[in-house]
Amino acid sequence: MTKDIIIENTIEYVQSQLAGEGSGHDWWHIHRVYQLTKTIAEEEKADLYISSMAALLHDLADEKLNESEALGIEKVKNWLISQSVQEEDIDIIIEIISTISFKGGNGPSLSRLEAKIVQDADRLDAIGAIGIARCFTYGGYIGSVLHDPSISPRKSMTKKEYRDKSKSTTINHFYEKLLKLKDLMNTKTGKLMAEERHSFMECYLKQFYQEWEGK
Repeated sequence: MTKDIIIENTIEYVQSQLAGEGSGHDWWHIHRVYQLTKTIAEEEKADLYISSMAALLHDLADEKLNESEALGIEKVKNWLISQSVQEEDIDIIIEIISTISFKGGNGPSLSRLEAKIVQDADRLDAIGAIGIARCFTYGGYIGSVLHDPSISPRKSMTKKEYRDKSKSTTINHFYEKLLKLKDLMNTKTGKLMAEERHSFMECYLKQFYQEWEGK
């Protein structure tokens, strides 16, 4: 199979796997990350095939959507094998999707350009107007409190603590993750794209607090 056909097959596969997913990690999230990845990869002169495949598959192994991350990784690997993806490329794609997650700020440092690009694309979809919508979608999905002024944002968290949303609120998620992402972008292109989205979130929060106080 050609690389283009493998990508087309993977798009169809991911669509089928994430149909009806309600946490904000649905097919349309993947679609946006895939489009952002292509844009950044072209600007940064990265391997477009590897970047695209990692972007398309990056959430299929997530522990939020599987019994465990290990089982998710195995599912992705089996798919890649079924598409006759070269073993070297499989190793790279698995490496990327295993390392780009935020995990409460506890993710590993990245050395591969393609990993940095997919991580930037994934983080760009977590901020700005789309990021705000996804934040509240996920908060409702897991039953988080919208806002409670008596609960302060957590300043540092282990991966386990980050996953435990019962200890925080949806608004606190802005401070625990979303507002940090602009300064964590890896590529020049990602950093430029993050500026406007970050500013939009700051404006949104200012308006939110005014309305919260009845102003």
